[in-house]
Amino acid sequence: MPEVDAFTRPYWDAAAEGRLLLRRCRAEGCGAAHHYPREFCPYCWSEEVGWEPAGGRATLYTWSVVHRNDLPPFGDRVPYVAAVVDLAEGPRMMTEIVDCPEAELRIGMPLLVRFRGAGAEAAVGDGAGGAAGGLAVPVFRPA
Repeated sequence: MPEVDAFTRPYWDAAAEGRLLLRRCRAEGCGAAHHYPREFCPYCWSEEVGWEPAGGRATLYTWSVVHRNDLPPFGDRVPYVAAVVDLAEGPRMMTEIVDCPEAELRIGMPLLVRFRGAGAEAAVGDGAGGAAGGLAVPVFRPA
């Protein structure tokens, strides 16, 4: 499970509420969005970065079906689809694809974010937190 610290707490708190956040550079001439959350811009190295909501739309860049993983909690979910998606805002993100048979996966297919938490899944912006008071992680399903 991810470690939540003071810097990443806004990201995980938003995810628990069914919202996906990105970091965006606010330096003049840059403005690049990035993911995973960092305290600096990975493009221009500026520390003028802030949180902003993402729309929750993405396209499938690549994927792999994992048939064996001995690490908890993944071993209980095999097979699962590990993926890299291109968020509409620009950054690439590692994630998991849910609610889609492997045979239907296609590069470039449109996706929507959902949040896997402690016993519940929620769509972005539906007001239902995915974590039931705990940690939630973004996953994606076909749009």
